[in-house]
Amino acid sequence: MFTNELNWLKQIIEWRFHRHFGHDRNPGKDPSGNFPELSVQQKHPDLTSLAGKYRLNEAEELILILALAPHLRPSFLDEVIRKNLKSSGDFPHIGGIRGSKFRGFMPTGETALFLLAGEDLVHRNRLGQIFSEEHPFAHHRILWLEEVSKGEPRMSGAIIINPDVVDQLLTGKVSRPRFSADFPAEYITTELEDSDMVLNKTTRRKLVELQNWLSHRDTLMNRWNLKRWVKPGYRALFHGPPGTGKTLAAMILGKNTGRDVFRIDLSMVVSKFIGETEKNLSQLFSRAENKEWILFFDEADALFGKRTSVRDAHDKYANQEVAYLLQRIENHNGLVVLASNFKSNIDEAFIRRFQSVIFFPPPTAAERLLLWKKTLPVQKDLSLPTEEELSAVAKKYEITGSGIVNVVQHCALDALAGKKSSITLQAIQAGIEREYQKEGKVF
Repeated sequence: MFTNELNWLKQIIEWRFHRHFGHDRNPGKDPSGNFPELSVQQKHPDLTSLAGKYRLNEAEELILILALAPHLRPSFLDEVIRKNLKSSGDFPHIGGIRGSKFRGFMPTGETALFLLAGEDLVHRNRLGQIFSEEHPFAHHRILWLEEVSKGEPRMSGAIIINPDVVDQLLTGKVSRPRFSADFPAEYITTELEDSDMVLNKTTRRKLVELQNWLSHRDTLMNRWNLKRWVKPGYRALFHGPPGTGKTLAAMILGKNTGRDVFRIDLSMVVSKFIGETEKNLSQLFSRAENKEWILFFDEADALFGKRTSVRDAHDKYANQEVAYLLQRIENHNGLVVLASNFKSNIDEAFIRRFQSVIFFPPPTAAERLLLWKKTLPVQKDLSLPTEEELSAVAKKYEITGSGIVNVVQHCALDALAGKKSSITLQAIQAGIEREYQKEGKVF
């Protein structure tokens, strides 16, 4: 894999070393001739695809292969460089560092400039723009230079290639990130289908609007050129009582559009230490940038709540966090969903910038009946209450969808454990009573 690309990189290293140091070596081509090239036919299809997507030129492709080399063959750069150096005194010309755990040669910005431009200052300065924030490499989080200590040359930073890009090139797909302190988000999915979700017409219609944006975003922004007028991403607020289907709706939305849904663990994002919350959010959004992910902030009040009047330094920095969140979410190019039990708890500055605000009301009696019928297990040897009995239960007891699921699970387990052949009306009423007690409601 990428054998031709590594051979091309080897030729370039030998070609540059011969031209710069005057080594008497044969790089496989006339060393005084032109810069070695890699034909389109020799390129790996995934490299061709990536280069075409971001319109990378030959120099940019070389930097990409240079950054990828330690991931392909850890000893490759060490072997090629040492073979072509006469003395260790030549090392400062080519840059490179050693990692804290990886002991092989890690290329730096200086390594890339040396291979591409030698000591030509004009050419080096022009190529240095490849590592600017405006370049597609940085803008699309493909690769970047590691931060250096204060006062050190910027080009002495290691070239860091996005692990997702490495995954894409080496395996053809991007692995889902693991839940960690660097990515405090859990992948969530469901076996339920769109037809299993019971919602009123208004709520469902607004969810279809979100699905339309996910399905037609690229056409809308690029072919129809609305990116000049609208922000790159989409922001939605789901609000309503607990158990009314906000999380399920996000998972179904992801399932319908083939996108992964990640639920953010706010306990790992919010920090009492000044600046840490912003840092955690920056890492999260950077990892999610340019991915086809849905970010779901459950119980978002803790992070997106109303700003307070400034009474002390803590209030000042808390308000700064909200301001930072506002800016970061607006610039994110994917779908961000905030879920809250109460719309009034969310800062108005966020609500003004939501493209969609969707209310998830408690189910009506008719919707509760449908939920009972969908949720109760259907088995040949298991008898259930009649539709008239379920209809009476649905009219009498106000309970949410998640509450109905809890009742059905309790009744089903009780029937299995007791080897019963039925789930009776009395068992369902007993389960409802348990749910009422949990919520502090009068049965």
